[in-house]
Amino acid sequence: MFRPRSLLLALLILCAATTLASDKSKRRYERPGAIHLDESGRKWADKALRKMSPEEKVGQLFMIWVKVQFMNEADPIWIDLRDKVHKYHIGSLGMTVPMDGPVLLKSRPYEAAELLNRLQKTSKLPLILAADFERGVSMRLNGATVFPHAMAFGATGKTENAEEFGRITALEARAIGVQWNFFPDADVNSNPANPIINTRSFGGDPQQVSDFVAAYIKGAHEGGMLTTAKHFPGHGDTGTDSHLGIARLAGDRARLNAVELPPFKRAIDAGVDAVMVAHISVPALDAEPSRVATTSKAIVTGLLKEEMGFRGVVVTDALDMAGLTRLYANDVGRAAVEAFKAGNDLLIIPADLDASYRSVLRAVGSGEISRERLDESVRKILELKASVGLDKGRLVNLSQLASEVAKPENLAAGQRIADEAITLVRDNGQVLPLAASVEKASGDAASGASFGTKPGTKAAALPYQSVTEPRDRLVTVIFSDDMRTESGRAFAREVLARVPDAHVIYVDPRSAAGMKATVAEAAAAAERVIAAVYVVPTAGKAVRSAGGLKNTVSMDTASADVLSAILNEAASRTVVVALGNPYSIADFPAIQNYMCAYSNTTVSETAAVKALFGQIAIGGHLPVAIPGIANRGEGLERAAQTATGGSAHVEN
Repeated sequence: MFRPRSLLLALLILCAATTLASDKSKRRYERPGAIHLDESGRKWADKALRKMSPEEKVGQLFMIWVKVQFMNEADPIWIDLRDKVHKYHIGSLGMTVPMDGPVLLKSRPYEAAELLNRLQKTSKLPLILAADFERGVSMRLNGATVFPHAMAFGATGKTENAEEFGRITALEARAIGVQWNFFPDADVNSNPANPIINTRSFGGDPQQVSDFVAAYIKGAHEGGMLTTAKHFPGHGDTGTDSHLGIARLAGDRARLNAVELPPFKRAIDAGVDAVMVAHISVPALDAEPSRVATTSKAIVTGLLKEEMGFRGVVVTDALDMAGLTRLYANDVGRAAVEAFKAGNDLLIIPADLDASYRSVLRAVGSGEISRERLDESVRKILELKASVGLDKGRLVNLSQLASEVAKPENLAAGQRIADEAITLVRDNGQVLPLAASVEKASGDAASGASFGTKPGTKAAALPYQSVTEPRDRLVTVIFSDDMRTESGRAFAREVLARVPDAHVIYVDPRSAAGMKATVAEAAAAAERVIAAVYVVPTAGKAVRSAGGLKNTVSMDTASADVLSAILNEAASRTVVVALGNPYSIADFPAIQNYMCAYSNTTVSETAAVKALFGQIAIGGHLPVAIPGIANRGEGLERAAQTATGGSAHVEN
C-alpha cells in the first residue's frame, strides 16, 4: 500500500520521465544518410501542407540569410532573425557569415551548429539550411577541410577527386546542420573575360564539366547532402557579373545545345536535387528585353521543366542581385511574383522581404497565382526536407563535431587535390625549381640544391630571439585585391619556411602606385623573383581601369603596372604564379615562367610553393584554353626534385 508521500514521488517521477521523453521526441537529432524520400516522408509533407494557411505556404517559398556568429539571446540581430522566421513563416535559411569590406568574419563549426540548432528549435516546421560551400565548408567556417576552387579539380583530370570532394563536404555540412549545397557549378567557362564564373567552373569543355558535375553529385548524395546545378541555362560565356548588371548569353540555340546545356542535362540525369536559375538575358530562348532567365516562363518552365524533364526544386539566384533588381526598381516585390510565375519554386534572398512576401501573398489572394500552383511548390519544398530526414529530426549533435569535421584523412585529401592541380604553362629552364635553404645561400640558386636541413624546415632557435634579416636573394611579391584579406599569408609562410631571409612584399590597388619604384628596385637586385597573383572571381567586384570602373577578373591598373615593372627588370628570373584566374598571363606577354594553382585557398598556396621548390611533381593540365598562349589540356610535366637536389624534367 502506497503512502501519500510515496504516491506523490511516483507521480513526479512519471511526469518527469514523460516530459523528458516528449522533449527528446521533439528534439531528435538528424541522421544523415543517402538522400531518400520514403512513404512516411510523403505522408508528413501532405499532412503539413493540409494544415498550412496561405500565409504559411507563401513563407515556405522564401529563403533569407543567417550570418553565423555567436549571438546572445538578447542580441538585436538574433531577435530580428528569429522574429522574421516567425512573422513570415520562413521555410529555409541560407548560411553565410558577416563581412567587413572584403574580409569574411568566419566563425567555427561549434558556433554555426549551435546557432542553427537554436533556429530550428524556434521554428514551427523544420528549416532547411543551405549554403554556398563551393570550396567546402571552409569557404564559410574556419576549422573545416579546405579544398581549392572547382577549376583546380578540372586541372587534375580526375573525376574521383570531385566525388571525394562532394562526399567530404556533405559529411561536414551535415555535421553542422546544413543539408543543402548550392553547388556544383555547371557553367562552362568558355569566355576568358567572364568576371564572375572563371575558376568557379570545372573548365571550358562541356564534356569534362559534365563528368565532374555528375561525380560531385554522386559523392554529395553518398554523404547525405542535397545538390544544386547552377547557373541555368549557363553563365560561362557572359562578360558581366549579374550581381552588378544584366549579363547576356548571346549564343544561338545550337550553341546552347552544344556548350551550355549538356552539363545541366547530365546533372539532371545524375539526380541533382535542385537547379538554380541565373539573372541573365538569353535572347535565343526569350527575346523579351525586360526578362532575364529567372522571370522567363519559356526558360524555366518550357526549357528546364518540360523539355529537359527536370522534376526537382527550381531555385532563383539571389533576388537582391542587380541583374534582377534593375528591372523592378519601381516595385521590387514584383520580382518574386514574376519569378514564381515563371516556374521557380524557391525564392532566395529577396531585396525587400516584406514587399516580396506581400506581393506573392496578394497574387495568391487575387488568383494571379493559383492555389494549385502554390501547393505544388510548397509540397516540393516539404518533400525536400523529408528527403534528408528533417521530418524525423532537425537538430545536430554538437558532441559529434570533433569527430566529423576536419578529419586528418580529409585534410590530406584537400591538400593532395590542390597538389595534383598545379599546372606549369611556361618554363624558360632558368628558374625552377627554386633553391631552399635555412642559412644564407651559396652557389647557384638556379640549381635547385638544398642547403642545410631539409627544405621547409627552420634551424632550431630560442623563442623571441631569432631575427632573420630580409635579403633580396629571393623576392616574393604578393598581389592581392586588399592587404587586409588572408590572400598571400599562407604563401608567404611557406616561402619563409624554406628561405627564411626571403624578402616578402605585399601590393594591393591602394598601395601599388607608391610602391612601384621600390618593388622594381628589389626585383632588379634579386637572384630570383616570385610574383604571386591573387585574382579570383568576387561577387560585385568592380575595379578602376583606364576606361573607368568595370567588373573584371583582371588585375587593377596600378598593380598591373607594378608587375610589368618587375618583368621589365627581371623577366628571365621571375616566376609568376596565378593563385586564381589562369588567364592572367594574356595581359603580360613578357612572362617567361608561369604556373597556375587556380585558387587562393591555403591548400593551393601550399601546393604552389611546394611545386616552386621541386618538392612535388607537377602534373596538372589546363582545363581551359588561354587564347594565344596555350590550348586546353596543355601543361608541362615535371618530376619531383630528387634526393640530391636536382630535378628531372618530363615533357608532355
